[in-house]
Amino acid sequence: MARNRFFVEKVAEEVALTGDEYNHAKNVLRLTVGDEVTLLDGSGVEYAAIVARVERSALILHVVGSTPSSREPRADVLLLLGALKGDKTELAVQKAVELGVNRVGVFSSRYCAAYMNENKLARLNRVSREAAKQCMRARAPEVVYFGSLEEALTAGLKYENRLFACEFLEKSEGEIAVGGASYCLVVGSEGGFAEEEWARAKEMGYTGICLGKRILRAETAAIALVAVVMDRAGELK
Repeated sequence: MARNRFFVEKVAEEVALTGDEYNHAKNVLRLTVGDEVTLLDGSGVEYAAIVARVERSALILHVVGSTPSSREPRADVLLLLGALKGDKTELAVQKAVELGVNRVGVFSSRYCAAYMNENKLARLNRVSREAAKQCMRARAPEVVYFGSLEEALTAGLKYENRLFACEFLEKSEGEIAVGGASYCLVVGSEGGFAEEEWARAKEMGYTGICLGKRILRAETAAIALVAVVMDRAGELK
């Protein structure tokens, strides 16, 4: 049976589990002295630990071993996603983390009707952590916000393969690389992209990608493109 997993800032021989993770461990999971858990510090290593003491506001854990995680992707994938209305951005982030992206950037663009604030961004990062735990990853991908599409596209320039999902393209302008080391994937909001936004992305070296003859919801397009790229990168084998 898999051990319960918790993210902490830093792992030492003895670790204090506090805050939300403590509340979940003590009040939901009802962990007690002697129970085994797995600690994660975002380094890609899994640390085996045992509950040594239960205090009023912390669980004191004793680390007994460590192993590199075998579940982190080899391919480095950034998903850039237009902010979506309601809880659709959360859904896209959750599934992208499960599929193996390493980072998510949410951006505003011309036809984007949703907005972001610090609370929403914090919520998206909590969604990322919970998704990482659920799928047994050792890293929780960071979710960041870009105030414009230009900023988001600039952040993707360091990636080897840059793919721009465009709903008004009749066919893809290139193939998705097989076994690539890094990918940046761009998907718009519910309103899609303006012609000049696609033109700018093309100037910056992005390849236009068509996701078929049917118009997909934005969250569906994001999940579908991540899945296709992960398969081409060899991550779903």
